[in-house]
Amino acid sequence: MREFEGDYILADNAWDEIVWVWRQTEAPKGCKVEIVEGLITVTPLSSVAHNDIAERVQRRLYDVIPEHWGIYQRLPLAVPGRLGLFEPDLAVVPEALLRRGDEHLIPASEAELVGEIVSSATATNDRVHKLAGYAQAGTPLYLLIDGLAPGGPTVTLYGEPDGETYRVLYAGKVGDPVVLPAPFQCALATTEFPGR
Repeated sequence: MREFEGDYILADNAWDEIVWVWRQTEAPKGCKVEIVEGLITVTPLSSVAHNDIAERVQRRLYDVIPEHWGIYQRLPLAVPGRLGLFEPDLAVVPEALLRRGDEHLIPASEAELVGEIVSSATATNDRVHKLAGYAQAGTPLYLLIDGLAPGGPTVTLYGEPDGETYRVLYAGKVGDPVVLPAPFQCALATTEFPGR
């Protein structure tokens, strides 16, 4: 890939080109920039309730993850096979990946668990495109907290990725506990999630 005066590149492939555009994109304050299905998307940051849910899940996971793993919000995860670069609401990854000292993107395949909390701006991406992208990457667990689901707020835990699909390990209403399998081996209490 060759960059000309910082304004134009000659890329060897679509992935390098789209990541270069992503890096050059300046989002307005209060927004995040992702690549979904090869398109640069700019969406508003989450509501207070959204952040409250992320914090509650994160707090519980810290009780059970190994010492050398971390939990990150909005950590860019690469899914080059789907021309995707997602910034999940939660990502559990080995800390060593962040301490490499370089600017390489972290592959979604390296995450142990990703969590998305649906908002009106991200509903289709979270329910469809990211679901397929994380599965294709081989991310072992995908936790989808959907306060906008028809019929009321739901929590779905996906696992055992195969191609672009997952097996549903748990699907229920917000308020019921969600049991995470190994290596987490814990129950997430959802009774205090906002929107319930």
